Amino acid sequence: MLNKHLIILTCLLGFLFAHGGAHAQQFNVLLFTKMDGWHHKSVNEGVTAMRKLAEKHEFALDWHEDANVINDDNLKQYDAIVFLLTTGNILNDEQKGAMERFIQSGKGFVGIHSASDTEYDWDWYTKMIGRTFHIHPANQTAQLEVLDRDFPGMERMPDKFWWTDEFYEFGPERVDTLNYLLSVDGDTFDPYAKRGEQKESQEMDFRPIAWYHEYDGGRAFYTALGHIPATYEDRLFLEHIYGGLMWAATGKGLRR
Repeated sequence: MLNKHLIILTCLLGFLFAHGGAHAQQFNVLLFTKMDGWHHKSVNEGVTAMRKLAEKHEFALDWHEDANVINDDNLKQYDAIVFLLTTGNILNDEQKGAMERFIQSGKGFVGIHSASDTEYDWDWYTKMIGRTFHIHPANQTAQLEVLDRDFPGMERMPDKFWWTDEFYEFGPERVDTLNYLLSVDGDTFDPYAKRGEQKESQEMDFRPIAWYHEYDGGRAFYTALGHIPATYEDRLFLEHIYGGLMWAATGKGLRR
């Protein structure tokens, strides 16, 4: 009788394991935060926020600062790579090649804030990120405008709203395939950055701060928001990040 009960219990546990006892995650993400230059203090809040998003939205997340994880064998397990607050030259030639092959295989990339202040001399990367950082003024409040609602994470943002951050100015487009999601109204803040005794700013009517595009067989999403630590507790910002990440990892968008 005891053996019979053990057999029944074993079968029951096997059924539970196969049907939700150890359910699979939606997708797998590599979170990368290596910095070679300016070190953003908000990285701790950023990593914590990404972990909470992973728990809330049922995706797997591995966090690393060691660039040795970026190799062909290791990257096979991931659907998207997130560069969170990266700066400077952070990958060697072999790692760059692995990153390129990862995207070319149909995978996704997400860049947050200073990911555009990364790897300026890597032509492939600058085209993937879309535009590279040029300069920024002091942190301040400005009006943001939603440019496209037909993208995950944008559906609940107000058409226009006030936001406090470090607003980047960028160089010209590195590719002509960028789809813009958010812009900052240059008339609502002081765009001039002081370097020494000189103030510098580009004269521009259009100041984009978030975009996405398909690139080299894969997908890339970028947002310039995320300098201030408290931003990583904001619901709108976290929905913005998750929307971009879900699209990058899966290719899923809003149904029209």
